[in-house]
Amino acid sequence: MLNDTQSNYLSYLTKRKKKISETLDSFAADRDNWIKKTNYYHKYNQNYWQFLIPKGKKVLEIGCGTGQLLHALDTKRGVGVDISSKMIEVASSKYPDLEFIVGDMENLSKLDSLTGTFDFIIMPDSIGYLDDCQTTFAGLHRFCNADTRIIISYTNWLWWPILKLAEQLGLKMPTQELNKMNSDDIIGLLHLAEFDIIKKDWLQLIPISLFGISNIINRYIGTLPIIRGLCLSHFVVARSLQAIKQETLSATVLVPCRNEKDNVENAIIRTPKFCDDIEFVFVEGHSSDGTFDECLRVQKEYPDHDIKVFQQPGSGKGDAVRKGFAEARGDVLMILDGDLTMPPEDLPKFYDALASGKGEFINGSRLIYPMENKAMRFLNYIANNIFSMLFSWLLNQRFTDTLCGTKVLRKKHYQRIADGRSYFGDFDPFGDFDLIFGATKQNLKLIEIPIRYSSRVYGETQISRFSHGFLLIRMVIFAYRKLKTSLN
Repeated sequence: MLNDTQSNYLSYLTKRKKKISETLDSFAADRDNWIKKTNYYHKYNQNYWQFLIPKGKKVLEIGCGTGQLLHALDTKRGVGVDISSKMIEVASSKYPDLEFIVGDMENLSKLDSLTGTFDFIIMPDSIGYLDDCQTTFAGLHRFCNADTRIIISYTNWLWWPILKLAEQLGLKMPTQELNKMNSDDIIGLLHLAEFDIIKKDWLQLIPISLFGISNIINRYIGTLPIIRGLCLSHFVVARSLQAIKQETLSATVLVPCRNEKDNVENAIIRTPKFCDDIEFVFVEGHSSDGTFDECLRVQKEYPDHDIKVFQQPGSGKGDAVRKGFAEARGDVLMILDGDLTMPPEDLPKFYDALASGKGEFINGSRLIYPMENKAMRFLNYIANNIFSMLFSWLLNQRFTDTLCGTKVLRKKHYQRIADGRSYFGDFDPFGDFDLIFGATKQNLKLIEIPIRYSSRVYGETQISRFSHGFLLIRMVIFAYRKLKTSLN
């Protein structure tokens, strides 16, 4: 049964909205049958929603229909809102463990039972019904905290003639005339409503099974640049700017170091006091030049600094980073490579970008400013640029330098990456891609900060041009399989 507030929701609907509500009501009883007719499309998109949203989260779905998607997300708290009272009746009877509310998504403030904030607010193919998208988006801020993600999916308007034909042939549930929008339109309206765009994606070049052929097309052709813009479903992920506040945070500067003896003390001396509480964590990698003993000496030499020293249990920078972050106590985790080719004097920029909320995963870029002579070998420079382009495509976010060692994020976000590490596995000897892939899957806001890359003043590079180059090629293939071809 609907309560008085829900039963009176029709009183503030526009004429167009009342017509939409009546149409949806008329199809509510057969909605599941319509979904079965287009099962490939719905299942493919459902897999992507599950990729974006981990289990056990608080999710608000606007335009929930009969609740299949909300149920599939296995939520801690799942709330669905729909304009169709009949759809809500079906959803409530099928999934009594979830909350379903009848209401107009453009007037959520009138729904007294809709309270609190959510981890995710999703709008699957529902913005076509809106009379005023910008105002609707602006009304979502009250349900957002700084970590809330808004995810909108919408049908590519280039497909409309085909979809209308499918309706006439009885292959798709009929709809009223909807708003004709593309990703750029949605992004523009989100900006106007004070939302920050994190990424966008495109799915399903072929939205029917075709005896399995469409899987190959969607995975290996539909994900290619330019072609992907023709896909049926477009996704946009955003966050609320109104919910972001400047914070005073403690910081841990992690210095992985192997054969970097003469750089250890400089890491302390040259790092500015960019916040009131800075911890230094040196993780030494079984050096042959006395680096570990130097770390212990510097720890005693600077008792006014909070310095911790560890030896990594395994090998490789990735192992050192995981050890250091496990021992860190700071709210902000910062990697400063022991070769100091990234100037420690630039760390305040990274801290400020994170503490202000401008970004949630801050990546350094060595390839924008001119670098010192011999700071990077020519072939390395070319390879870095190529890999950056590849990873920008794979991750749907612009990366100009994936291999810059300086990466900064909040400890709570790192913990989420670590908790979800099983999706990618322990695959990365560098440590860079473990963080990059994890941050992408966690929908963190990426910011890149250009740095002036310096030449080494001590020691030799730990990077092998060819063996590590082959590892990077393997990393591209790995990311392609995990991020582009494993959704169904």
